[in-house]
Amino acid sequence: MNWTPTRDDFTTYMLPNYNPQAVIPVRGQGSRLWDQDGNEFIDFAGGIAVNALGHAHPALVNALKTQGEQLWHLSNVYANEPAIRLARTLVDATFADKAFFCNSGGEANEAALKLARRYAHDHHGASKDRIVSFRQSFHGRTWFTVSVGGQEKYTEGFGPIPGGIVHGEYNNLASAAELINHDTCAVMVEPMQGEGGVTPATQAFLQGLRDLCDQHDALLIFDEVQCGVGRTGHLYAYMAYDVIPDILTSAKALGGGFPIGAMLTTDKIADVFVVGTHGSTYGGNPLACAVGLAAVETINSAEVLEGVARRHALFREHLNKINKRFGCFAEIRGMGLLMGAEFSDKYHEMGRDTLAAAVKEGLMVLVAGPNVLRFAPSLIIPEADIAEGMARLEHAIASLAV
Repeated sequence: MNWTPTRDDFTTYMLPNYNPQAVIPVRGQGSRLWDQDGNEFIDFAGGIAVNALGHAHPALVNALKTQGEQLWHLSNVYANEPAIRLARTLVDATFADKAFFCNSGGEANEAALKLARRYAHDHHGASKDRIVSFRQSFHGRTWFTVSVGGQEKYTEGFGPIPGGIVHGEYNNLASAAELINHDTCAVMVEPMQGEGGVTPATQAFLQGLRDLCDQHDALLIFDEVQCGVGRTGHLYAYMAYDVIPDILTSAKALGGGFPIGAMLTTDKIADVFVVGTHGSTYGGNPLACAVGLAAVETINSAEVLEGVARRHALFREHLNKINKRFGCFAEIRGMGLLMGAEFSDKYHEMGRDTLAAAVKEGLMVLVAGPNVLRFAPSLIIPEADIAEGMARLEHAIASLAV
């Protein structure tokens, strides 16, 4: 088809549930992107914390090309070598004994929630079905996960929502303690809320949840879809807190840009997922797992993980400098290279405007709600790109200065 799509064509042919920026990127290398007209952009968005090694990283490209010439798909009627290799690598690197692969973070969380309910059913009876989550959380777009997520805007107009789900206040252990009881099968929490505003959990909150789950025979599920796979400077965020969950979900950076999700758990819990209880046609396909293995092996190295802290400090330094000039941020927060800058009152809800202004300056950033700028760049973004990108952000904010 000899045709170059435009942004207007997106509106013509695709559902209106997205509202992308005016430019269409067509090529990426490292932490830089180029659009249809050859304009260059620095990437602070990382595909929403997905492109943890930037664009077209040689290790990922090589894994995809090599596997693509061997075996693409089998389904789970047959085992495949890349899936087994990736499962072993994740088990060896974490608390887990078993891995389940799927295609996205939402699917990983769906599997985790189903596993928790099945475990409670088989070990404690059908009445132990309560799921505790937290307001402002985000766990996916499937009907189960969007209901467990703590943002009503994502369930509005789709009711009635599934029963047995309650929401407490994030980082408020007393709120959680009021909800967790003998009927609770699972507590699901993000060690750092991403979509909800880039807010890290406190040590006391996560440890308290672990203790409450132990007291009530409930499973603790860590949703590390956004904050996992090196994003915090640890392979998984639970390692920074030294609080071990019963189930952990992973996606986004796990494939470095190739769609893949994973659920990790222990032998005891995994045993209730007998043959036929859950599945995925594409889950664990050889292409995704080959790329995922290359991503994990590259990221889980001292060079990459130790570099995250250094880059975090640079981001914070530049953001503080911008804030000193404009007074635009009320708080700068986050861990590693998942950071949020909450706008001050005079810049209230300027997120989308800042995104558009940044694009005009040659920079791609994110928001986490209307009032928080979110940064989730490559874990190996060159320091020169950080400096140049922040200069472009400063110009963007200057154009909106109030």
